[in-house]
Amino acid sequence: MSHAAEPSRYFVPTPSFWPLVGSGALLLLAFGAVLTMNSVANGAWVLLAGFLVLLTMLVGWFGRVITESEAHLYNLQVDRSFRLAMAWFIFSEVMFFAAFFGALFYVRVLAVPDLASPAQALLWDGFANTWPTAGPAAKELFTPMHAWGLPAINTALLLSSGVTITWAHWGLIEGKRTHLVAGLALTVLLGLVFLSVQWVEYQEAYDHMNLKLTSGVYGSTFFMLTGFHGFHVTLGAIMLMVILARAIKGHFTPERHFAFKAVAWYWHFVDVVWLILFVVIYWL
Repeated sequence: MSHAAEPSRYFVPTPSFWPLVGSGALLLLAFGAVLTMNSVANGAWVLLAGFLVLLTMLVGWFGRVITESEAHLYNLQVDRSFRLAMAWFIFSEVMFFAAFFGALFYVRVLAVPDLASPAQALLWDGFANTWPTAGPAAKELFTPMHAWGLPAINTALLLSSGVTITWAHWGLIEGKRTHLVAGLALTVLLGLVFLSVQWVEYQEAYDHMNLKLTSGVYGSTFFMLTGFHGFHVTLGAIMLMVILARAIKGHFTPERHFAFKAVAWYWHFVDVVWLILFVVIYWL
């Protein structure tokens, strides 16, 4: 869309009921989670209803935004608002993972050496300052997950997906929609393969390595960090599927395609987080 064809005023959407639907979904999710964790009858159904209502809200609300965008109701000022919102969203995700990385740093650099110090010998005599460890009160042995196996394969997969989505972006800018669609499709495929390999890794950890979420401080930090990252990969793959469907329908132009850029930013963020995870969780 050319600058001359842009709306002269900032677009203000009409009142929407989707925020109310989203609030209802969050209420159902909260109640469902509490009921399920306390083994209350039908709690799982309430939780499922929350997810279904949330999915309905996402499809309806984002579908409305897509319709407005394709109707050329957004000008450059709206585009800047979207960019700022996405930047703050990714920053919030950075802080989310920073909290877990901070917890891991505290455990490895401060807590474990302190528990193994002579000052704590009366409480934890014989506890050694080694990592990985389940902690001084651990009773079950486990085998830590090594870097040069499935994690290394997943690293290669995510790095490759960063290349394919960049190729897709290049195809969009150059007006080569075949490259755009192919690059997006390959990125989605690589993301799904990553999740499949992670599932196999978790099965290996539980069935053969006795490494579980309950395996002390190492198990909890390992599964919290890698599990939340897997959740973000799942979310990113879903967003990429939506962008792929839109690209196939002919959406986006070389000049105006922020929805594509937003998802690409998010995917690159997921890549960077995994590289840090690979180093501090698997390698060091």
